[in-house]
Amino acid sequence: MSNAYVIEVFNRTAGIVVAEERGFRFFSSEPAFDTLEGDHFGSARAAERAAKALMDQRSHKASQSRIATAR
Repeated sequence: MSNAYVIEVFNRTAGIVVAEERGFRFFSSEPAFDTLEGDHFGSARAAERAAKALMDQRSHKASQSRIATAR
């Protein structure tokens, strides 16, 4: 069984998770995911969901900013 997994979201490599005693620790591979650096997750899938949620949140904020600017 592997001890590390690559986490990809929207065709971007968010980082890797490494298995530890109490789950998986996230290591960011690019600045967009640095807020997750060092976080612990119960599974690799949970880390993937967190990375996707982070990108969804940033995308939503960006679109709201564009709407406000257009007004």
